[in-house]
Amino acid sequence: MKLKFMKRTAKIELFKEYLKFSVGHFTIFSATERERLHGHNYRVKATFEAEVGDNGLTVDYNILKNKVSELCDSLDEYFIIPTKSPHLIIQELADEKIQIQHNQDELIFYKKDIKLLPIANTSVEDLSWYLLEELKKDSTLIEECKIHSLEIGIGSGDGQFGYSNWRRSEQDLED
Repeated sequence: MKLKFMKRTAKIELFKEYLKFSVGHFTIFSATERERLHGHNYRVKATFEAEVGDNGLTVDYNILKNKVSELCDSLDEYFIIPTKSPHLIIQELADEKIQIQHNQDELIFYKKDIKLLPIANTSVEDLSWYLLEELKKDSTLIEECKIHSLEIGIGSGDGQFGYSNWRRSEQDLED
């Protein structure tokens, strides 16, 4: 039996003050219950596992910090609407407005003030998954930085984070 040796990897955690975004939202608990409209200042932690090169470095951290910062900026100061919730009806209205219906509640927003995200809820779990999926879309980032795994954490307050993870398959590592 031939043993395979994986290249040396290291984990890098990015948790900078500027990796944050502020959004309005409501969490949906059921077809009849939801939170009232409110907002959070979310913090983002990004952990990458990547191959260590002969120079003792994984990647230029600025590449990763800039990518996560861009994602944070793309959400900052919007009201977040989860388009995959089975409990919301989302309709486009005239005058650049969007109507959101939940149970008996009817909410109307200007399009310029909202972000429609492909998630089921505006929870830290789903927001971390959204950011993770957006990072994974950048195949150049994943391949050129030789990233083996990603973990994105979203914090809605001190001591309260939700995390989503991705790891390359063993087959991807062999190729």
